[in-house]
Amino acid sequence: MKSWLVRRWKLVINILTLFILVLLIFFTRHQIVSTLSDLGHVNAVLLILLIPIEILNYHAQTKIYKGLFKIVGNNLSYKFLYRASLELNFVNHVFPSGGLTGISYFSLRLRQGKNLGSGKVTMIHLIKIIMYVLSFEIILIFGAFSLAIMGRVNELVVLVVGALSMLIVLMTLGFIFVAGNRSRIDVFMTWLAKTINQLIHFLRPSSSNEVINISQLKKLFEDFHDTYETLKSNLSEIKQPFLYSFLADLTEVAAVYVVYMAFGQYVNVGAIIIAYGIANFAGLVSVLPGNIGIYEGIMTVVLAITGIPPGVSLPITIMYRVLNTLIQVPPGYLLYHLALRKGQVNQEDLMHGI
Repeated sequence: MKSWLVRRWKLVINILTLFILVLLIFFTRHQIVSTLSDLGHVNAVLLILLIPIEILNYHAQTKIYKGLFKIVGNNLSYKFLYRASLELNFVNHVFPSGGLTGISYFSLRLRQGKNLGSGKVTMIHLIKIIMYVLSFEIILIFGAFSLAIMGRVNELVVLVVGALSMLIVLMTLGFIFVAGNRSRIDVFMTWLAKTINQLIHFLRPSSSNEVINISQLKKLFEDFHDTYETLKSNLSEIKQPFLYSFLADLTEVAAVYVVYMAFGQYVNVGAIIIAYGIANFAGLVSVLPGNIGIYEGIMTVVLAITGIPPGVSLPITIMYRVLNTLIQVPPGYLLYHLALRKGQVNQEDLMHGI
């Protein structure tokens, strides 16, 4: 029994989270019905704002990639990177793996579409993620300050914010530690490849192929390390991509808050920031497409801690998720399959690993 729990710990966490979500729905069902009964009074103009907010978000993501690739000597077109960002979002949404499948797809997309080394592309993508979490740390501090002004900070909120901040710092330091040494990169990348393969085999038990061929992975280490060293020696040029990562984080939080405003719920933005951050980090262990149920459950629990009733937050969060998915996923789906059809991504490589 213990060994089964060790092997399936992610699944256990997901089941428990979904169970808590079901309990929340049951005990707050009257409040949920009351909130949903106000759908006819929702401000449609505010909901429409989600579209330009998401467009701006992908603009920021594209500028991050464009700036980072330019530093390492690759001047990629804005249009290509914008499309690739949409495709990447679709892959991450459909294949829940804490973003690991997305990294593999993005590497393959740029290797076959722009003849770039997988090590270089992987490093750029990881640097983007690091900038995301570091810029969100600034937003997180603002969120905690906003709650403090309104007197909504209790010991549990302080603990949650502190834990999340510490996690961000440790992730960043861990990345710098690994990327700064070739042998450490070797060990980490081999572990990463095995993790991806095990995860995909868990999600698709019938698959006997490696998503990432570990024997071929050795070729990536030198390119990976050289890209890191190039970026490190040009730190002054990273300022602009970092500012765009800050913009990307702001637009993602703004998208959530706009839906709350549309329902007439002008809640403390600090609560939204903290709940959003924790829900997205929780997605790292989700085994469900789009983190369905996990995201909504975590958001609702955290918002309840900050004083927002579950009967209010749960239906609005679900509405945000539905609208956000309808805006983002279809374009990514179309571009993803268009890339396959045009041979810009080799489907055999997708099936047999990178």
